[in-house]
Amino acid sequence: MRIMFMGTPDFAEISLKALIEHNENVTCAVCQPDKPKGRKMELSAPPVKEYAGNLGITVYQPETLKDGKFQDILNIEKPELIVVVAYGKILPKYILDYPKYGCINLHGSILPKYRGSAPIQWTIINGDKYAGVTTMYMAESLDSGDIIDVYKTEVQGNETAGMLFDKLAQQGAILLCDTIDKIKNGTVKSAPQDDSLATFAPMLKKEMGQINFQKTANEIRNLVRGLNPWPVAYINTNKGVLKVYEASVISENSGNPTGTVLEDKNAFIVQTTDGCISFDLVQLQGKRIMQIDEVLRGHKIEIEE
Repeated sequence: MRIMFMGTPDFAEISLKALIEHNENVTCAVCQPDKPKGRKMELSAPPVKEYAGNLGITVYQPETLKDGKFQDILNIEKPELIVVVAYGKILPKYILDYPKYGCINLHGSILPKYRGSAPIQWTIINGDKYAGVTTMYMAESLDSGDIIDVYKTEVQGNETAGMLFDKLAQQGAILLCDTIDKIKNGTVKSAPQDDSLATFAPMLKKEMGQINFQKTANEIRNLVRGLNPWPVAYINTNKGVLKVYEASVISENSGNPTGTVLEDKNAFIVQTTDGCISFDLVQLQGKRIMQIDEVLRGHKIEIEE
């Protein structure tokens, strides 16, 4: 079976690697164009491009799929199955209709919950008990196709989005290989999604990381976990932006007004609406990531709007 793989970041690279190790006939890879990164804004190749290129797999990086020019690539590669993992673009109907065995997608949630671009992060931000990955047949509307297989796992209390991302990338790659096996041997089964249960996981933005002390301590901790490693939760302080990578909930209520910083020379503890939260691993503007007690040795931190 001729497989076209469409994916861009490291989450997708893990799936591509699994397909290669599973001896699938991946004839080409399609990913987003190179993008500028770092202070010098030098062009950087996405992980899928680097991995596929090192194996001698043909790589395509179309700027758009909407103009129909991708049809020429389809005619050259003649994929029988298109596999999509975190590609980053909506596939038009002419692509969805091309392969004999359809287009399948590995998505980082238990569909129909969390359709959209950041399902893993929103799973943690919203404090969900379970996370997972789903393989599905692709449809024209976002993440709405028939479900094939699902892997479900319990979210651990200390897991960040980065940790869960890594775990689901590995499990998703296994699930994807199983799904392809079923397609090849004719045993694949699928079921439509219940659209009434669908929720949306929008793209993350830096400004959503600002911590609001009118929320509960647990909600704030979930935000910190869900935005680690990017874009990272933060507090505006008298010393500049303080990024927060780890936080812990203190259930006791101090009796102080919401947003009050409690007096403690070794900890940065703030009153929320229902208790207190301690910010444990942080990064002061212009500094490296440090434990909070190390930061407080040279700075008195005060919260600013």
